[in-house]
Amino acid sequence: MNRRFALLAGSAALLGGGYAVLGRGGVEPGVTFGSAAAQEAAPDTSRVVEMTLGDPNAPVTVIEYASFTCPHCKAFHDGAFGDLKANYIDTGKVHFIYREVYFDRFGLWAAMVARCGGPERYFGISDLLYEQQRDWLADGDPATIADNLRKIGRTAGLTDEQVDACLQDRGMAEAMVAVYQENAERDGVDSTPSFLINGKKHSNMSYADFAAILDEELAG
Repeated sequence: MNRRFALLAGSAALLGGGYAVLGRGGVEPGVTFGSAAAQEAAPDTSRVVEMTLGDPNAPVTVIEYASFTCPHCKAFHDGAFGDLKANYIDTGKVHFIYREVYFDRFGLWAAMVARCGGPERYFGISDLLYEQQRDWLADGDPATIADNLRKIGRTAGLTDEQVDACLQDRGMAEAMVAVYQENAERDGVDSTPSFLINGKKHSNMSYADFAAILDEELAG
């Protein structure tokens, strides 16, 4: 998704001024990020765990910035990522780090559901979110999307209550947005998917081009 995004001036900008994750029956919790109370304390960003695959001591580190609502990110994960994982991550050549980008509240919701199962289930849920992207985004209705995300959670072995608890976690949402803003600003990320390969930024590319860059890094 070659969509430029100005770094958001706080969680309220991302979520339209209110914490719009829907509760059971479509009732909004009514928590407003823009309130004075929400701004008094800085988000606890220590809650946001880095999601990684592969050997942390691998010679090459790849950081992907992606959104669960981005069709180009889906195309990458449906295609090139499988070969990247099999040939470089699983073989110990690449340490892979996945960092979420939030263009919209639905991308944030999806990321909250992916994280709901902990690091052990994160990439499995991520696969489901990309595989079923068109289905769970449906017609863009927030209540429908929230219900579809619960279905994905159930497929991953989570209960509706667990998913709802994750979606209602205001502190976690604020922390995730804060980490996203900090990372994207520092690394100059302005489109998805974007990649940092041993610290060098690259835009979306084919697996062949990706492999050529990785091989060059490994040879060096």
